Amino acid sequence: MDMDEKQKELIDQIVKSEWEMFQQVKNQGGRASCQDDWITFEIMRKSQFMAWDSVTRMSYMMDLLNAEGMGRNLPMEKYARMMQHTAPAEYEKIADALPELPPEQWAAIDRIAEIHVAWEKEFAKKSPKLVQAGRPITKEEERPGETSAETYLRGELATYSAETVAAYMQHVMQLQAEGKNICEMILENTVKMYGYDSVEQYEALVK
Repeated sequence: MDMDEKQKELIDQIVKSEWEMFQQVKNQGGRASCQDDWITFEIMRKSQFMAWDSVTRMSYMMDLLNAEGMGRNLPMEKYARMMQHTAPAEYEKIADALPELPPEQWAAIDRIAEIHVAWEKEFAKKSPKLVQAGRPITKEEERPGETSAETYLRGELATYSAETVAAYMQHVMQLQAEGKNICEMILENTVKMYGYDSVEQYEALVK
């Protein structure tokens, strides 16, 4: 996807801000290995934000700046939100510390997650190797130690402001209207950042 230098700089700023917060995330078993893997983090996060529109990017950048000013850590909140499904007993102990979201925001999150799951399943038919190399798609497919793409997405969306959720919903609906699939767009960005020409080349070369 072609974009101007200002948008590239904005993505860099978003990813660096997330990385700084990510460094402060405390894990029960100590520091996670992924917290020392800047290259993978940069590829995965840039691949996502490159598939967003400029309005959603800017709104999320404001979320990060506001969170920083309030002493909030959005990556930490994301993993905490994911625990609602992956570790409900532990989640109950920390739930009160998380910002409360209005019902309409949860409804939007549910709708976005539903669309994403459908997109993931659709793309899996076209590129099974690439999709299987990642997370299970739905929360029903989760295995011990593996969080699904659905649970991860819902956790992340719950850290966005109402404005960012609304902007992202608008972007998703626009892509739907154009017959585009953001999951495919993100993974296309990912394989290219890993040196492949396309998803098709990845599927052909990877055993």
